Amino acid sequence: MKGFEYLEEELQEMRDEGVFRSLVPLQSDQGAKVVIDGKEVIQLSSNNYLGLTTHPRMKLEAVRAVDQFGAGTGSVRTIAGTFSMHEQFEKKLAEFKHTEATLVLQSGFTANQAILSSILTKEDVVISDELNHASIIDGIRLTKAARKIYKHVDMKSLETALKETQDYRKRLVVTDGVFSMDGNIAPLPEIVELAEKYDALIMVDDAHASGVLGRNGRGTVDHFDLNGRVHIQVGTLSKAIGVLGGYIASTQAVRDYLIHKGRPFLFSTSHPPAVTAACSEAIDILLEEPERIERLWDNTKYFKAGLEKLGFNTGHSDTPITPVVVGDGAKAHQLSDKLLQYGVFAQGIAFPTVQKGKARVRTIVTADHTKELLDEALVAFEKAGKELGIIS
Repeated sequence: MKGFEYLEEELQEMRDEGVFRSLVPLQSDQGAKVVIDGKEVIQLSSNNYLGLTTHPRMKLEAVRAVDQFGAGTGSVRTIAGTFSMHEQFEKKLAEFKHTEATLVLQSGFTANQAILSSILTKEDVVISDELNHASIIDGIRLTKAARKIYKHVDMKSLETALKETQDYRKRLVVTDGVFSMDGNIAPLPEIVELAEKYDALIMVDDAHASGVLGRNGRGTVDHFDLNGRVHIQVGTLSKAIGVLGGYIASTQAVRDYLIHKGRPFLFSTSHPPAVTAACSEAIDILLEEPERIERLWDNTKYFKAGLEKLGFNTGHSDTPITPVVVGDGAKAHQLSDKLLQYGVFAQGIAFPTVQKGKARVRTIVTADHTKELLDEALVAFEKAGKELGIIS
């Protein structure tokens, strides 16, 4: 069919530059090792931080929910798609997050779109870290509010933006809690101090901190003991929680407003029973099995130290997200391909996901990795890195 020649041209440019990638189907569950093309390899690209995707309790609850409530809900929540389990889970989640209320949406992406597009008007301004997640950027694009971007984790730049925006009705400072490509943690105590000084609201996207940081995985707000001082927390149920979805944790007023004004909530069918039941069970597991988080951090320190000893550039990561920065996009993908040959699945990431010249292979260890598996992965990194001239 004619008409998409311009897309073919752009795709060919990507192929010529060595950055075109195909989807990689997994032929197994999402464990520490996965099967790709019939070959078992070590998984270092999954957000399954705590190994909950295959937790027996969560699988059992999902099956029970399907047996009792069916495969789907049949409607959006404002019409007929709110089940009692949805309300019960949100109350449990609010208690876990130490907030008045929560609202669960279909994904972390839609959660950011819902909150940013609905609570701000042209009388307001949103002030965003320059390296915030794409879902925050797209959410900001949907709002009629003015926009200010401050330099990445630069508090002088943030304070300048706050000083320059004092005539707006409301100012909303937005930051990732953990930045998904670099693995560094936002300086939340300093951000809170500045926001309180200039009477601004604060929103934290804790997608990569939920289940990872804070007591029992409550996130960066709890990690820094800032409960009650951050107005909006956005999190995900599809990374460390192991299932699917996103949530907004805030006040009852914010929840009620989003039910009436949040378009992704209003126009999307609610989570099926299996998803809701498994997510609810995951919160219980976080409370009852804290050793999973301890193993995650023990593995993180071990693997980081191994990569750094080999001479790789791992950036400024403070979390289980550990980038192996190589710079050139094509070379990052070459490293990824070499690693797969040697039994490690670790995806290359290049522009536009990261800035040009900062391409990398992003690795994430989990609680389910053993030291033996991590040692095998380090051997593969050493071999591939030397062959490509990334390390000597």
